[in-house]
Amino acid sequence: MRTQVFYFLSIPDRRKWYTGIGFSTRGVMKKSPKEPTAGAAVDCVAQECTGVGYDKLRMVDLFAGAGGLSEGLSMAGFESLFASEIVPAYARTYQWNHSRALVQTADIRELDPVKVMRELDIRKGDLDLIAGGPPCQGFSINAPVRSTQDHRNHLFKEYLRFVEAFAPRAVLIENVPGLVSFEHGATLHAILEALAQLGYGADVHILGAAYYGVPQMRWRTIIIGLRGKIVPAYAFPEPVRHAPIRPNFTTVFDGRPLVKTPTPETAAPFTTVREALSDLPPLACGEKGAPVKEYATPPTCDYQRWSRTGSGGVYNHEASNLSEINLERLKHIKPGGNWTDIPDSILPAGMRRARKSDHTKRYGRVDPDGLGSTILTKCDPHWGAYFHYNQERAFTVREAARIQSFPDHFVFTGTMAEQFAQVGNAVPPLLAESVGLSIRNVLQEVR
Repeated sequence: MRTQVFYFLSIPDRRKWYTGIGFSTRGVMKKSPKEPTAGAAVDCVAQECTGVGYDKLRMVDLFAGAGGLSEGLSMAGFESLFASEIVPAYARTYQWNHSRALVQTADIRELDPVKVMRELDIRKGDLDLIAGGPPCQGFSINAPVRSTQDHRNHLFKEYLRFVEAFAPRAVLIENVPGLVSFEHGATLHAILEALAQLGYGADVHILGAAYYGVPQMRWRTIIIGLRGKIVPAYAFPEPVRHAPIRPNFTTVFDGRPLVKTPTPETAAPFTTVREALSDLPPLACGEKGAPVKEYATPPTCDYQRWSRTGSGGVYNHEASNLSEINLERLKHIKPGGNWTDIPDSILPAGMRRARKSDHTKRYGRVDPDGLGSTILTKCDPHWGAYFHYNQERAFTVREAARIQSFPDHFVFTGTMAEQFAQVGNAVPPLLAESVGLSIRNVLQEVR
């Protein structure tokens, strides 16, 4: 497979022209007396402002997708030098939003990490962080087949090949919670043992995105490794918010609980769907409108103020079409409701035979005062609660991105289907920022 390299360095950084906010050519926010900084997420995460006044730490992102992990890590003070992503549409979005990074689209098994190091003019041991994770489909508890025969389950070895070549100070592997139970924990053991063989102390936890300000029910397995060091407990961020989420997966590994939960002293509430979406312009079903739209209202909460920092308008906000039958079904669904609100006469045939207690998110209209459903690779109402709470349509790409905690200046490229897939496969940037802040604190202490 021929390797393609995207260089979009000639594209002006759109964000630096907007009034009230100054940006470097990298697009990392400088201080402004009027606006909050992206790294702080205002009151969305109870951590100090980042991305300003720090020496940037250098990182590489493997299996990078559209760049959600890198976006969050950049808010925590990391700069992406290189990213590898096999899907061209994802790579183009990554390059558009991380214009200074070298982005290669290729099968990672065909990439030579030593050659990459030469291109970056970086020596072994100098890199601060390698981040990323194998494609999640093979590990996911939602996948139809979870088998060691799926070649995707072995791609973590390619990640480790880059770790061996670069010898970064830290490594970050993210994946779905199902990784913990896959092959009765054998895959996770193999990753931890391989890191140990390369000289890295490593540990693992499962983090709930809603505990870190993300308005969504989503969990990620996070593995952190430190070169020549045991990983301290504070390398993993403590939850800063309460949220009504419960794990539906294996939470124990080698007899040890993995899920980080809020302490009784954690008083801050979760971010609601209404807080995430209410300032975006209303749309009719199927309405496209201008490519860049104006906000409907001034920001009404800290999450909206943070989301809008550095943005010149609302991108990727176009409504998909719904069939006539789905529009008719939607009329019967109340906010927070689901398929059980729909008269049997217009339900899909298969749903008429289902128990009312099953598929509780299917054909759901999201509760504005609750959390969003896990954003998947398309906002199909048959998959979950993806109907808007007070508009007669499904979510737009921008609304899905808001629920994933992407800032509005992050623009998705490609077809609408490709954009939805990029959003759904991403790590929520606010979660990634929290992890990045914790890793940064450890690395600064080591220095």
